[in-house]
Amino acid sequence: MTILALETSCDDTCAAVVDDDGTIRSNVISSQRVHDRFGGVVPEIASRHHLELVNIVVAQSLEEASITLEQVDLVAVTQGPGLVGALLVGLSTAKALAAARELPLAAIDHLQGHVAANFLVFDRDGGREAFEPPFLCLIASGGHTLLAHVSDHEGFQTLGRTLDDAAGEAFDKGARMLGLGYPGGPALERLAEAGDPDAFEFPTSGSRSRGGRGATRAFGRSLDFSFAGLKTSLLYKLRELTEVERRERASDLAASYQAAIVEHLMLRAEEALDLTKLGRLAVGGGVAANGELRRRLAELGASVHVPPSVLCTDNAAMIGGAARFTAALPYPDYLGLDAYATGERPR
Repeated sequence: MTILALETSCDDTCAAVVDDDGTIRSNVISSQRVHDRFGGVVPEIASRHHLELVNIVVAQSLEEASITLEQVDLVAVTQGPGLVGALLVGLSTAKALAAARELPLAAIDHLQGHVAANFLVFDRDGGREAFEPPFLCLIASGGHTLLAHVSDHEGFQTLGRTLDDAAGEAFDKGARMLGLGYPGGPALERLAEAGDPDAFEFPTSGSRSRGGRGATRAFGRSLDFSFAGLKTSLLYKLRELTEVERRERASDLAASYQAAIVEHLMLRAEEALDLTKLGRLAVGGGVAANGELRRRLAELGASVHVPPSVLCTDNAAMIGGAARFTAALPYPDYLGLDAYATGERPR
């Protein structure tokens, strides 16, 4: 079975071809570079650029896989969560491609896609085979921070999630306060390289993450995340410093702030590993590319699996990977399918 997958949940227009054994035949990602000037993704602009790019990206993914549309057996697409306008571009395109040949369509949850990235075979020659369940999965990106118990290929149990900002948002907002560009994560990491992570003390978890209102309960306790207090702490620290001090100590501020984000992620991951006794952890999402996080993960007394960066950030290969274990809708049952922005998919 050959799967053509699309992913347009945010500002990356993605298409991929994946085989039913998890082999990636193509994985095309077109990143929109028009949002930098605004300091963040503008939903309307993202949607318009998806419209301009989606057909080109699909054609390129088919060409790189050396197949034609007639050789596709299943179309997969991200249904949510994400930016509704952006999602609708991908969903409408996938419906049209599938309906033209009356193919089945698999509607995929974006977070399940991040989990399923670990099921893909991305370097068989190099010994990097799929990471099979059961395992814990830490998803940390600009829009989501989630800790999941993955017992099989079909889904996962949420053990903890962010109660406010996601880890990637914390990086971006902290970078903005420090006068850095967008995306903020890479810029803040570069600045932090020359800094002292112990120069400033920032909170590693907010009080709400210990079980406040709305907290996710697992094993009788909360494994939720909270980054709002950390962001506020950086703001107050910057107000305490003079303009000269802020400039001279920018790298120390960046290093200490980054260390606090990573420490918070690691504390929750270590606690979950201890509670579940699984001893296996997968990591996904754009924050997985952070060097400090990868260094700390290497020190864990557990088997840690981090896919290549191209499979950690938004991509269509992970959507195709999830489609292998998702019941597809036959034609024409999916024609009325709608996207969803947040939370669980509509019943």
